[in-house]
Amino acid sequence: MIAGLVLLAGGAAAGVFGSLLGLGGGILIVPLLTFVFGLPLREAVAVSLVCVIVTSSASAGVYLQRHTANLRLGMVLELFTASGALAGGLVAFLLSDRVLAGLFAALLTYVAVSMFRAGRKAQAAASAPTGAAPALDTGAPAPGSFTATLGGDDYSVRRLRTGMAGSVFAGLVSALLGVGGGIVKVPVMNLVMGVPLKVATATSNMMIGITATSSAVIYLLRGQIDPYVAGPTALGVFAGAMIGSRVAARIDVRLLRLLFIVVMIYNAIQMALKALAL
Repeated sequence: MIAGLVLLAGGAAAGVFGSLLGLGGGILIVPLLTFVFGLPLREAVAVSLVCVIVTSSASAGVYLQRHTANLRLGMVLELFTASGALAGGLVAFLLSDRVLAGLFAALLTYVAVSMFRAGRKAQAAASAPTGAAPALDTGAPAPGSFTATLGGDDYSVRRLRTGMAGSVFAGLVSALLGVGGGIVKVPVMNLVMGVPLKVATATSNMMIGITATSSAVIYLLRGQIDPYVAGPTALGVFAGAMIGSRVAARIDVRLLRLLFIVVMIYNAIQMALKALAL
């Protein structure tokens, strides 16, 4: 009973956080199940994928209704992400738990550093003196790019082919680590493709459910999903995701980035210790 309540509460916290950052909550669920409940990493990944599907289902509709998510971009990238997730679901069973933990730690560290640098650049740009001559409009968008709108302001989606390649990698990461791929999709869309952070997180939320489903089927067929763990955790995630998707518009982007970095670093340290068997 107590374990079920802890799973419910942990799932709710992961749902709020995952919904706000477009990560699907797996970034918190996997460490929770591994370090608190002692679940093997591969089984924790399988349960996390189920929770990612729930997070996406609960919050994607809200983001689409508010026209924050970029439906066109999400559908294009998801074709490549799903193929990567299918391949990753097969590869996952060839790797040991320590290798998976090491991959988790390395990826979290890289993403945290990338987002920190992006925040520094954004602050520098905001504090730069105004009055500089505006950039000239060259007319048609560059190849592999298109224009979208957020809140009446246009933004350009660039490097679409690079984003497709990053999406395949996101699918692999989703299947291997149970994070829905959002941990890769959000930085790729924001840092590489020039998509505003709030649009990137909303679009990622819309995509991660499909991504997680692609690989969760493989885990299910191999008997890696424990319904007694997945049930209360997924229920908590659903409630948390509903809350997170409704307060996301009120959260400052700088605070969103700070939360992202802090949690990435903490989990990277924990996974590194697990990989080293310390």
